[in-house]
Amino acid sequence: MSLSISIPSIFLSFFCFFLASASASASSDFKTFIVQVQPDSKPSVFPTHRHWYESSLSSLTSEPTPLIHTYNTVFHGFSAKLSPSQAQKLQSLPHVLALIPEQVRRLHTTRSPQFLGLRSTDTAGLLKESDFGSDLVIGVIDTGVWPERQSFNDRDLGPIPSKWKGQCVAGERFPASSCNRKLIGARYFCGGYESTNGKMNQTTEFRSPRDTDGHGTHTASIAAGRYVYPASTLGYAKGVAAGMAPKARLAAYKVCWNAGCYDSDILAAFDTAVADGCDVVSLSVGGVVVPYYLDAIAIGAFGASDAGVFVSASAGNGGPGGLTVTNVAPWVTTVGAGTIDRDFPADVKLGNGRIIPGMSVYGGPGLPPGRMYPLVYAGSEGGDGYSSSLCLEGSLDQSLVKNKIVVCDRGINSRAAKGEVVKKAGGVGMILANGVFDGEGLVADCHVLPATAVAASTGDEIRKYITAASKSQSPPTATILFKGTRVRVKPAPVVASFSARGPNPEAPEILKPDVIAPGLNILAAWPDKVGPSGIPSDKRTTEFNILSGTSMACPHVSGLAALLKAAHPQWSPAAIRSALMTTAYTVDNRGETMLDESSGNTSTVMDFGAGHVHPQKAMDPGLVYDISSSDYVDFLCNSNYTIKNVQVVTRKVANCNGAKRAGHSGNLNYPSLSAVFQQYGKRKMSTHFIRTVTNVGDPKSVYQVTVRPPGGMSVTVQPDKLAFRRVGQKLSFLVRVQAREVKLSPGSSSMQSGSIMWSDGKHTVTSPLVVTMQQPLV
Repeated sequence: MSLSISIPSIFLSFFCFFLASASASASSDFKTFIVQVQPDSKPSVFPTHRHWYESSLSSLTSEPTPLIHTYNTVFHGFSAKLSPSQAQKLQSLPHVLALIPEQVRRLHTTRSPQFLGLRSTDTAGLLKESDFGSDLVIGVIDTGVWPERQSFNDRDLGPIPSKWKGQCVAGERFPASSCNRKLIGARYFCGGYESTNGKMNQTTEFRSPRDTDGHGTHTASIAAGRYVYPASTLGYAKGVAAGMAPKARLAAYKVCWNAGCYDSDILAAFDTAVADGCDVVSLSVGGVVVPYYLDAIAIGAFGASDAGVFVSASAGNGGPGGLTVTNVAPWVTTVGAGTIDRDFPADVKLGNGRIIPGMSVYGGPGLPPGRMYPLVYAGSEGGDGYSSSLCLEGSLDQSLVKNKIVVCDRGINSRAAKGEVVKKAGGVGMILANGVFDGEGLVADCHVLPATAVAASTGDEIRKYITAASKSQSPPTATILFKGTRVRVKPAPVVASFSARGPNPEAPEILKPDVIAPGLNILAAWPDKVGPSGIPSDKRTTEFNILSGTSMACPHVSGLAALLKAAHPQWSPAAIRSALMTTAYTVDNRGETMLDESSGNTSTVMDFGAGHVHPQKAMDPGLVYDISSSDYVDFLCNSNYTIKNVQVVTRKVANCNGAKRAGHSGNLNYPSLSAVFQQYGKRKMSTHFIRTVTNVGDPKSVYQVTVRPPGGMSVTVQPDKLAFRRVGQKLSFLVRVQAREVKLSPGSSSMQSGSIMWSDGKHTVTSPLVVTMQQPLV
């Protein structure tokens, strides 16, 4: 267990301070590394692994090199700040397996339970069957928690589960009494952060589990917030707020600080969460995709999965471009974002009478009804056109924007910060226009002045109106019409514009994201001391806030996983993911394939994976695709990882000879199937998949297959019928895919999708099948 979480909080604070002081004088050549060691190689002369690690470091230099964290549960080793020569010497020691350079990760920043079909009044169903997840523990690795929120009250909860080994670590403005029977654990990890950045500024953030950002409080309450009524943000989204698993217990692991979330701290949180007894780990942060053996999140998540802990992670907010999905390890459930059937219309009325649809949760005094204001585009009003078009700090000329509504382009600074810039310059309102890359997707923000967001196409229309009207006898004018909360919106769900897309950049044979869940304009708990817009000058307070991001989608799935684990204690993390994927849906509330918010066109499996989660169906999926840790080892072997690479990820000495029997990496028993063909002048190409399903439905059941082949492909499944005699029985089938060459320019590719569906008349078990044709450059 990491030292930083197993000692009293006063020593933890001193330890973080010591690292910060040491790093302040350190050379810029020093970098933080996570060091993996052979787990069973500690000489008996050392009483603990920590003493051994310190001895290893002291042998490298005469200068003391403090450990940042030690790891004992999901990983064996330590983290430390090393010079290039120290790193090289350490790497040469026989008991050192790997040095992993630290990455800095970023945050991927109510009606959704009802939209998902979870109602507290149901007499049967997932909430009832799981007792609302009452004995399950969800660990949220994030920015901490604001424990006083009603979403975290422990009324009517039973005693803390006896398996729980965690702590409520005290710190600044966070006494140990902050925890209760709901929030049963809270810890913070600042070693990696302070090792790189020096001592934290305690006027802007707390050296404790207390949340000074809001993101962690928000995600924790989405996963497992209690029922709270009334709930709203500045009068919007009024109603009952509830998390996915209202009775599940929460443990907060604070790893994200003002400068980001550091890998050494994230790995320490994983290590501790598993040792503490978490059943689910929820992680709404991410970074650059690298091979799994260099990815601390992938390594920590494997250790958690190996221990039976379900890990869900956000897909990232890099959409709508392709190859943007992050957190892509196959033992992680990767969650994209969709809309729900609620929005917050705030339309723009132009002087020519045209009404432009917009979105906002501005809660202050509105613009006077009937009054039109002069309208200007910040990018055409003198000064540095680029900076002013984006409404960057100090870019607006007060004489040009005072008492006017200002059009600002999206990008660089935060959406809410642009409104503050306009307000400082004397503007009365703001229209925030999407750029081409943002497309048509709209995000509602708690602006500090009357403001609304409009799509890229209508932003262009507004700018053209301004240009034309400025040359006419009628100068451009506008107003903003705030219309409150609208429900039962169609179509829904829609894939959110920002939601990161596939294909999987690390392993295209594994379709990512896995599923999507509600992630646009989600109401959840919010701390004091942080304004709803998230900008420092915003002094408004609210108990709930509306945020968007795959960060919000991920904890929906974390909470659902807790409910499924409570209803089916024997299910593995892979079985839970399988249940969520094979029962997901791809059709919206109009009965048509979900749309892509960025373009308005039909979305694809690269956008939504298996589809949008359907909790009630996931409780009874009929069949599941289960995966063991040894299956993942075979996958890594067949992905051309070396024996050492595999050991770094899995802590297991692999025999990759056995992996050959699995065939290829696409034969991992995943609930989706993805084939990639390199054309190389071949006219015909083929591959096969082997899959094994486990019966978790009715004892005697017969499943018949229905194949919907990707366009232009031939797909056969043998056998086409699976007859089960008992629950728990496993049966296998073979899928053959044949493709013909398609015309492609060098370096380009095309993707076609279909599905394989097994049904016994009661259950429908659906797997997406994706075939990608690639034309090599040469």
